[in-house]
Amino acid sequence: MTDQPAPVPPADPGAPAAPAAPAAPEAKAAKAAPSGSKTGAAAADKIAAGYAFAGEALEFGTVIIDGTAYPEARIRVPLSMMNRHGLIAGATGTGKTKTLQGLTEQLSAAGVPVVVADIKGDLSGLAQPGASNAKIAQRSTDTADTGWAPTAFPVEFFALGGVGSGIALRATMTSFGPTLLSKILGLNSTQESSLNLVFHYADQAGLALLDLKDLRAVIQFLVGDEGKADLAQLGGLSSSTAGVILRDLIGLEDQGGDQFFGEPEFETSDLLRTGSDGRGIVSSIELANLQDRPQLFSTFLMWLLADLFHELPEVGDVDKPKLVFFFDEAHLLFDGASKAFLDAVTQTVRLIRSKGVGIFFVTQNPTDVPDAVLGQLGNRVQHALRAFTPDDAAALAKAVKTYPKTKDYDLAEALQQLGTGEAVITVLSESGAPTPVAWARMRAPRSLMAQIDPAAQQQAIAASPLQPKYGQLVDRDSAYEKLTARLAPPPAAGGPAPPAPSSPSSPSAAGPKPSGKPAKDQPSAVETVLRSSAFKSFARSAATVLGREITRGIFGTRRR
Repeated sequence: MTDQPAPVPPADPGAPAAPAAPAAPEAKAAKAAPSGSKTGAAAADKIAAGYAFAGEALEFGTVIIDGTAYPEARIRVPLSMMNRHGLIAGATGTGKTKTLQGLTEQLSAAGVPVVVADIKGDLSGLAQPGASNAKIAQRSTDTADTGWAPTAFPVEFFALGGVGSGIALRATMTSFGPTLLSKILGLNSTQESSLNLVFHYADQAGLALLDLKDLRAVIQFLVGDEGKADLAQLGGLSSSTAGVILRDLIGLEDQGGDQFFGEPEFETSDLLRTGSDGRGIVSSIELANLQDRPQLFSTFLMWLLADLFHELPEVGDVDKPKLVFFFDEAHLLFDGASKAFLDAVTQTVRLIRSKGVGIFFVTQNPTDVPDAVLGQLGNRVQHALRAFTPDDAAALAKAVKTYPKTKDYDLAEALQQLGTGEAVITVLSESGAPTPVAWARMRAPRSLMAQIDPAAQQQAIAASPLQPKYGQLVDRDSAYEKLTARLAPPPAAGGPAPPAPSSPSSPSAAGPKPSGKPAKDQPSAVETVLRSSAFKSFARSAATVLGREITRGIFGTRRR
């Protein structure tokens, strides 16, 4: 899909210039390789030979041996291997975000759409060109990045439920499913099974679950006098367990969770767009306002992946991925997760590769990621690790064991001595074999390494072609309205019949009926409805409305 987000306006020339993001200090300053350092040069060349690929590749940086950077010894990753997934790890302040930013830029330039989770807001700088300074110039020399130039990239800004600066990103409750919702609510395995039964009942009863109030209405009906018979037929769902789930839903709603569920539901195909210049569009999901609700945003991101998995066709091995997804603060996804949830994540990571999607987990420590998932990540970028406690030391030892053996570095020492913007790397070669371990100095991003001006960001959001599609919340009749009508007392005998509620299609709501045929260059009313996001959401939920049980996927999410 080819499209172009609204460009971020340049900064006001009359306003004071924002200070350039300071380059982080480095543990060891890069030195030009001395002419007599034949041993170091030979070792660097040998390592770099393992990264000499025939096809298109993304640049990480250059080899460091004994504190010396060798600009001619380039460290790269094949573009075709970016759907073999990866891990970017390291302690706070070691350069993970800048590595993510640099890879995102190169993927976009190669025509690959990218999704980034922006926890701190500084990835918004992708939308504006960076600024050179002495440290960036030195870094460009160290990494042989002779073509470095300030560059902006096409960015679309999203925000979960519209909380923050971005186009509202929502899911219907039916689509989200019971497994992911259980993760948000912190349910145990028994409660999760019971929630599955509630969704099963709603699917069979033709009760569309679009938002939180719909799910609450179904549970309240089942535990009430009117629903006792249906509750008994379900089996395995006790009224006490249903009450616990109901209380958790009320708590989620009190925390503002109702903003994330509803219509129009986001279509994940909108993540797969390229701009008119052929560059991949970067979908930046702002999460800065949700840092106090980590289970919510991490699980919502997993819904995006699950939906992509269901919707995309099999493509097998490709020259470049269809999409690369950077999952920041990945440990939040796995903390307190049930076995069923972890199994579903593992299966998604294992299988989505064949759909042309690459996933990179970004976290502080490799041990944050379960072994079953870690084993699926073929590309590893490890920034500095700290070993201040016995647990840290154990994690360091475990990280060392996950790398191929090397005679060039003592990895236990190297991982603690890495400077900011340096990393220990191994990736999959074009043949699928691991490359030699390399201590690399990373290239500097070309876009702004800071948050852009909020006014410029808001202007870009308002001008986005997706804003009309997702900007207006829709609340159509669903489970809540159906059950409310069913439980309403009958009108008094002989009394006047209640007036029929007006709908957008009724004359009273839509105004006088237009005369004549629509102009040829104007869509008809039917065409307008068919093209609307509300109708598309309705069509995707049609199976529920008609009372047919929905086929659910790996996470219990609805198949469209």
